Amino acid sequence: MNAKRERIDYGIDAPRVVFNLAFWGLVALVIAVFRLDFRIGIFVFPHRGFWFPGVILTAQAIIMLEYSLAGKFRQRDKMLGMIAWVGTETVLDVGTGRGLLLIGAAKRLTTGRAIGIDIWSQKDLSANRPERTQANIEAEGVAARCEVRNEAAQKMSFPDATFDVVVSNQCLHNIDPLEQRDKACAEIARVLKPGGRLVLSDFIHTKHYADQFRKAGLRVKLIGWYPPLRLVFAEKTIAP
Repeated sequence: MNAKRERIDYGIDAPRVVFNLAFWGLVALVIAVFRLDFRIGIFVFPHRGFWFPGVILTAQAIIMLEYSLAGKFRQRDKMLGMIAWVGTETVLDVGTGRGLLLIGAAKRLTTGRAIGIDIWSQKDLSANRPERTQANIEAEGVAARCEVRNEAAQKMSFPDATFDVVVSNQCLHNIDPLEQRDKACAEIARVLKPGGRLVLSDFIHTKHYADQFRKAGLRVKLIGWYPPLRLVFAEKTIAP
């Protein structure tokens, strides 16, 4: 059992950002602690001025690391807990990464199926590649109910009204420019079945996503969960 658990790794979110925050935060704290005043030309930088940025940057790195190690699992459970699962759903995870939401959804299925799509950017998640996702799927025992595809959110290959449930966590903000994010929102609405539900989480642009989904005819709620993340919960109405 222990060997199995060691193979399951959902990665560090935004690893470069976490490293840079931690590195420069610790540099500032070292300067402050060891009172390393220094001069650049005519400018003198007293060590006391480095306490505040040192504490802030280091704290941000710690918060982001805590999210990767524990917070995103709580976020996953809250997101998936918003769906009244029956087990037969067809599920899409947009920006699946290393499969956290995909696998969580698959564990709630019996005869249903979960598909995860991604373009595997490693700046967004450490060791982000389909082989690592597939390894997690197999280690978690849900391979029979999961599929992974290399596919962009703004141009999906699925027919209209394919999915009962669409989930996505911290994916859409990585899509640039704005017009491409809007295309991703339109695609999500397109592939969702009438009566289907969407649960999307992000730390920016959530109000804009909500507006785009409303334009596509979905009923939308904005909900706050793990600071500073917000949830977009939406349902595609059934035509009379």
